[in-house]
Amino acid sequence: MVADFTFFLASAAAIFVVVNPIGNVPFFHMLTTGYEPALKRKVIMKIVYVTLGALILFGLFGRIIFAIYGITLPAFEIAGGILLFNTSFSMIQGENPRSKATREDADEALAKESVGIVPLGIPLFAGPGAITTVIIFFGEARGVTDEIFVVLSILITVLISYVALLYSGHLFNRMGRMGAMAFSRIEGILLSALAIQFIITGIVAISHTI
Repeated sequence: MVADFTFFLASAAAIFVVVNPIGNVPFFHMLTTGYEPALKRKVIMKIVYVTLGALILFGLFGRIIFAIYGITLPAFEIAGGILLFNTSFSMIQGENPRSKATREDADEALAKESVGIVPLGIPLFAGPGAITTVIIFFGEARGVTDEIFVVLSILITVLISYVALLYSGHLFNRMGRMGAMAFSRIEGILLSALAIQFIITGIVAISHTI
């Protein structure tokens, strides 16, 4: 039971860090400036549905994707670790990671409500890094209990994201752009350690099969 709870804490912390809901507040605030409160709430709900749906679907069907393409979990852990490290490096440098949203993505969002799907839902919240992390934890789950813990971790992160976005104006005013960047850099350091751990785990698993 202790091991299961440790797995839950690890998955919850990892998913929260890579989705980065607090660090995404400035981008959301910038992109929805001038929106009516009712329209902002609609955008927020789209972000919640898209993020929740994408992460759970990729998590549940990740193994099927592995089987179709003949990918092993250790190989995916190494590749995912490299991707996450690149994302974390961008966060530490104070940049918008390429695996996240770009200004061009925002410019292409023609309808105001659609920004909740692209670029805010995908790839800002449910980006390649978040999808990779969820697939890896589902792959490492040692039973239904662990899988439930991963789903619960996703739900917690999405709930925190919802609250953060709902009060994004207050958060942005209190944190400011520099405060949000500082928080994002701290998360970037944690994410880089997680990425290295994924790579080490993958290499060790492959070495045991040689």
